[in-house]
Amino acid sequence: MKTTAKAKLIVLISSIILLQSCTKAAEGNNAAPPAPALPVFTVTSAPATIYQEFPTALEGKNNVEIRSQVDGYLDKIYVEEGAYVRAGQPLFKIDSRAYGEQMNMANANLQVANANIQKAKVEVDRLQPLVAAKVVSDVQLRTAKANYAAAVAAGSQAKASVGGARINVGFTTVTAPVSGYIGRIPHKKGSLISRTDADPLTMLSDISEIYAYFSLSELDFIGFQKKYAGATLNEKLKNMPMVDLVIADNSTYPEKGKMSIVDGQFDKTTGAISVRAVFPNPNGTLRTGNTGRVRMPQLFANTLVIPQEATFEIQDKIYVYVVGKDKKVTGKPITISGKTDSYYFISEGLVAGDQIVFTGIGALKDGVTIQPKAISSDSLLKAKPL
Repeated sequence: MKTTAKAKLIVLISSIILLQSCTKAAEGNNAAPPAPALPVFTVTSAPATIYQEFPTALEGKNNVEIRSQVDGYLDKIYVEEGAYVRAGQPLFKIDSRAYGEQMNMANANLQVANANIQKAKVEVDRLQPLVAAKVVSDVQLRTAKANYAAAVAAGSQAKASVGGARINVGFTTVTAPVSGYIGRIPHKKGSLISRTDADPLTMLSDISEIYAYFSLSELDFIGFQKKYAGATLNEKLKNMPMVDLVIADNSTYPEKGKMSIVDGQFDKTTGAISVRAVFPNPNGTLRTGNTGRVRMPQLFANTLVIPQEATFEIQDKIYVYVVGKDKKVTGKPITISGKTDSYYFISEGLVAGDQIVFTGIGALKDGVTIQPKAISSDSLLKAKPL
């Protein structure tokens, strides 16, 4: 009996020890997890520039249709397609023989008219003393003077015909009205050319400057007017910074452009207004018909900057987690005034000195306590420059 009692006592003591161990283990499992250590940075302000891009179609400073002003056969072509020509340089020659003969005929008619003028003047000079001496009636003198006036008028008419014929002869040589590059030449030597042809002889593009046309929406235009100083629209254009041109291969054209003109009214169908930027083109790199994107800078002298990784979105609103003095986080909505590929610029919701969580925000919610691990705002900007 004594052995049995001892065995029962040992089992009882073992059960108590096991129960205590299990209780302590359960208490350990129910203990609160440690606060997560998350990177936190201090919001600071910095100068920054963002860009708005607008698709554009490029045109030369002057695009001229070269057309013949006389009819005839194309006798000579002095230039090649794509060649650069200067103002006044001959481009085409129309067969001028018929127009040369017209000018000869006009000159002959002018000589006849001049002879008739002289004849009429002689008659007036002959009759004047006779009328004064009352040898002949003054009716004859008045008739002679009228004939002289008619002869002078006919002479002027003949002279005008000579001028017109000379102009037509001059039109048989087609010259460049401006300096620029020759386009396609659809007609070949020997083609019959008419002033009413649908196709011009060629197109001539003056591309010393390139005009980049693009459109601003009504909101963009209102923002533009508010953004730049000046009492008038022209003054605001003068105060705009220079713009860039991104060409088709996504490279930036080396020359800067200047905003120069705004259309007089909005397009009723698109709700947009056309504007123009002018780019120098000293090497003829750009041509009429090129496309690209005008990149318009927006300068911020001093703005709050945060990385986009530190934000999250709920129902079209952007939030950040702000860390309080008690190390608890609170979601706070922010207002974005601009952005780059990596950063947001903040106009409302934060102030300089606020601390916000940088990464690891996916598992956070309001009131969660964290262990902040401070990181330098300067190191962020160096890693991803504005």
